[in-house]
Amino acid sequence: MATKIRLQRHGKKGKPFYHVVVADSRAPRDGKFIERIGSYNPNTNPATIILDFDKALDWVNKGAQPTDTARAILSYKGVLYKKHLQGGVKKGAFDDAKAEELFTQWVDGKDAKIEGKKTGLAQTKEDAKKAALTAEAKKNADKAAAVAAKNAPVAEEVPAAEEAETEAPATEETEG
Repeated sequence: MATKIRLQRHGKKGKPFYHVVVADSRAPRDGKFIERIGSYNPNTNPATIILDFDKALDWVNKGAQPTDTARAILSYKGVLYKKHLQGGVKKGAFDDAKAEELFTQWVDGKDAKIEGKKTGLAQTKEDAKKAALTAEAKKNADKAAAVAAKNAPVAEEVPAAEEAETEAPATEETEG
């Protein structure tokens, strides 16, 4: 029987949620499946992927063919890399200990990259919030100044000729 590792869609319109399943290739997309090996939620940032690593690796080793998106998910989680390393061990390129060391290094690097993205997104969100608060405070200050100017008592305007006469004697007194 030809088996596929593929996504089974759930969730409402515009909010998809997927189960990662192993199914007969002739079965419908959301129909009968052999085993559920995980879930994928693309609505979060970064996407939430829960995968039973051992089951997925077992099915890939048995010959189940992943679809394009399922292949990307398996690659992201390291299932395909682990299969690659196991192939190297079978051929005698290196031993099990070296394969585990390489896989552990890869997982550590991947986790650091994911944490970096999460902190970067949180920092960007926080910076946007601060910018919005400062813009709002400036807008409120401008509005308050405009209201204060509008409500201030209007000073009586003195004609320009009278202003000149009142200023002239003051300047003569300071010179003398």
